[in-house]
Formats: sequence, structure tokens, C-alpha cells
Amino acid sequence: MREPMMAGNWKMYKDPLEARELALEVVGRVGGVSGVNIVLCPPFVSLTAVAEAIEGSNISLGAQDVFWATEGAYTGEVSPKMLTACGCQYVIVGHSERRGRFGTWPGDWPRELLGVFGDNDVTVNWKARSALAADLTPIVCVGETIEERKAGATDAVVREQVTAALAGMSAEEVACVVFAYEPVWAIGTGEVCDAEEANRVLGLIRQLLAERVGDRAATMQILYGGSVKPDNIDGLMAQPEIDGGLVGGASLKADDFAALVEAALRSAGR
Repeated sequence: MREPMMAGNWKMYKDPLEARELALEVVGRVGGVSGVNIVLCPPFVSLTAVAEAIEGSNISLGAQDVFWATEGAYTGEVSPKMLTACGCQYVIVGHSERRGRFGTWPGDWPRELLGVFGDNDVTVNWKARSALAADLTPIVCVGETIEERKAGATDAVVREQVTAALAGMSAEEVACVVFAYEPVWAIGTGEVCDAEEANRVLGLIRQLLAERVGDRAATMQILYGGSVKPDNIDGLMAQPEIDGGLVGGASLKADDFAALVEAALRSAGR
């Protein structure tokens, strides 16, 4: 039986004061819930504020990205060591917004900015491995664009991204990774992948994991992300392969996020 997980990705919202207030609201709603892994991933500048707010609760702290070096002349980057010093236990790696695979793009931004953050399959692998070396659990994001889905390339894209993310890892390291399937076309668009189709893709990911770690793949957590909301979470969590959500917009409202956690708890006995 896999324990469900609900991870809130706050993206570039909530300065330290706002983050502390929201984190305290979440603690008040679900801070005592057991049976669900609850993770909050605020911006870097708000990590310490959230760490203080969730102290003593069952909620874990995560970051939204990480660099692969321990330290050095890397202006603007944050190392795994720095994240653990802030109290992080998790870190999101390879989100489509970091890879430059945007589902939507502001019309007044030049297309030349696409991919500005520079993540690709190689850097995602380096980041995931450096996270593991620092005792951080990487939540590795994979998923296809709408063009790739229309071309029937979903499985090929996901297979390539998963395989690349795990390159060079031992079976023990692979078993510590959390994957999140986030179809790019469903992130922040209001569109959600059909629950049965999402379940099918997560099943593919678990099959790929089984090729590396055997039966242990059955115990690994795999999440769905992409416009996860209280009104669609029950259908998603009813699927046998979906172990929870990597949540964007709905994690910025304590009531909505609490509803997602409660749905995950209801699914625990499926």
C-alpha cells in the first residue's frame, strides 16, 4: 500500500510574509492529518518562513528547483546543501516551466525567451542525482506538449524523459525518486488529462521503474499534475496508479489545498 502524497508548488507567488500566513492556514487545516505525505514548495526566499510555520506539524518542506554543485561561483543558483539547511526534504526537478516546455506563453513575451531557464534531460538527471546525494527526495516532472500528444508521441516522450532522469543511478537511488506526470498542455490551462489516460501513463512510468528496481516499483509514489482541483481530485485519486498530485494554483488557497489532502486521505484505503 502506497501512502498518498499532495505537494503544493507555489511557483513565483508568496513573499516570506504571505508564505508564512498561507503555511499557517494550511497547518491549521491539515497539520494534524496522518496517512498523507503533505509537501509545501514555496519560492526560495520563503523557504525559511514556511519552515518555521510548519515546524511541529506533519507537513514537509520542498523547494522548486536546485543546482547540481555543492557550492561555487554559480551566481543566482541554490545548492542541495543550502536547501537541506533551510529544512527541505523534497525538491521539484525538471518542471516543464524550467525545461521551457510551456503550455501557455504570455503574448507580449518574445518567443526567444522560450527555454530561458535551460533545463533539459541531462541537467534534470544531474539535479536529481545531486538531490539524492544530499538526502533530498527529488520530485521529477515528465510530460508531453500538446503537439507531441497530437502526434501520438506521448509514450515515447515520457519514456525518454524517465530513462534520462534515472541515468547513472543505482537501484537504491532510483527507488527514492518520486515522479510526477504533468502533461504540459494541462498545466495552468484549466484542462485536465482524462483520469483513465493519466492512470495509463503513470502505469507506463511504473513499468519503466520496474525495469530498474523490480518489485520495489510497486511501492514508489507517482503523482499527477496539471490543473488538479477539488472538483476533479476524486476521479484522479480513484485510479490505482495515481498516488497524489503535484498541485499549482489550488495549493495557493488553504481551503482548496486542504480539500485535496482530504481527498487523498479518502483514497488511502482503495
